[in-house]
Amino acid sequence: MDSHGQYEQRVVWTVVGTDIGPLLLAATRDGLVNVVFHATDTARDRALARLRERLGSEPVEAPRSPLLTEAIRQVRAYFTGGRRAFDLPLDWSLISGFNREVLRELATGVPYGSVVGYGDLADRVGRPGGAQAVGMAMGANPLPVVVPCHRVVESDGGIGGFGGGVDTKRRLLALEGVLPEPLF
Repeated sequence: MDSHGQYEQRVVWTVVGTDIGPLLLAATRDGLVNVVFHATDTARDRALARLRERLGSEPVEAPRSPLLTEAIRQVRAYFTGGRRAFDLPLDWSLISGFNREVLRELATGVPYGSVVGYGDLADRVGRPGGAQAVGMAMGANPLPVVVPCHRVVESDGGIGGFGGGVDTKRRLLALEGVLPEPLF
């Protein structure tokens, strides 16, 4: 979209099966714009309606688009342990301000296999005492897994909340070796 917002942003999407269930991946010409957990029919349709509303364009299913093909390849490699970091262009247009700042710091500053506290992340972006605001930013993350909000935990050792569900967060942290694999 140009700076005046005169042109629709073309959105392509696909769903990829993973160890944590189906993920919807959506992209614009600028990069991956949205990752949605539990993308069964109802959740997928809700996510596509939100994208249509936010980006002003009807999302088109296009699993063979070059960006989505590469995103699928990297997501699959991540879940099989063959990839520790994503190398994809990201479209940050669904998030702005403080939330975007926090998520960019998370994406670049908290590597695979490590965690950070909500308060520590707030300190990193110059907002001491902003743990609650960081929690809100994590909840607003349009690119979970790729921008690893599952790596943000409570300072007292608690796992914290997660938009994809606490069980999904545990499984992602176990995949990265931070937690033991859940027994069931």
